[in-house]
Amino acid sequence: MSEEQGIKFKEIAGGGKSAFRKYRDIYYGDLPLGKVILAEFIVTFFSGVGGALGLFLRKKLYPLLFPNIGKSVVFGRHVTIRHPQKIRIGSNVVLDDGCVIDAKGTTNRGIEIGDNVYVGRNTIVYCKNGDITLEKGVNLSANCQVFSSNKLTIGADTVVGAFSYFLSGGEYDYQDRSLKFSEQSGTGTKGELKIGPNCWIGAAVIVLDAANVGGHCVIAAGAVVTKPIPPDSLAVGVPARVLKSI
Repeated sequence: MSEEQGIKFKEIAGGGKSAFRKYRDIYYGDLPLGKVILAEFIVTFFSGVGGALGLFLRKKLYPLLFPNIGKSVVFGRHVTIRHPQKIRIGSNVVLDDGCVIDAKGTTNRGIEIGDNVYVGRNTIVYCKNGDITLEKGVNLSANCQVFSSNKLTIGADTVVGAFSYFLSGGEYDYQDRSLKFSEQSGTGTKGELKIGPNCWIGAAVIVLDAANVGGHCVIAAGAVVTKPIPPDSLAVGVPARVLKSI
């Protein structure tokens, strides 16, 4: 994304708009007003309902918000959904308590969640005019963050440990002293981020912009991946280095 586009996105809720217009831009984007009112009703009255009754009511009502959603999707308590018109969900997906699925952007396609995906408690999957794909069978543990201002894909059947962080985009220009960091869009990128299929990502792993991970890799807990990791590798450390082939 260009810097000009990023600045415009940064100001999405500015420019003298009313408080409701700002709120609507941040949460819903170009979603029609009728859908906004429906979403507000559903979230206000059913987001926090506990027990089996809450799960049943959300299972029946939340699908009304999405353009494409499969069967048997479970919505935990206090799940936050932003820009639902840009979110596509497969079948047998679980969105656990407190997670955030945010597809905000002005020109992006948004978020696609495949069949049998699990998004753990308090995990945040969010866009800043980027795209995110969680392929079938992906398992994100609790308190992870998955961010994209470009394009990010996590391959099928990959398991991610708690408190891990994936970053596609999010770069700032530290060489241009004429532009303060707070005035930049924070959407610079070196390239899209791809995590291959059937990987095991340990707890508290950080994978940075364009640091692609090949298929069938194991990334040890606490590693920081700063450059591509080839397929069938065990990587450890800060920065992550390949210890051996597997």
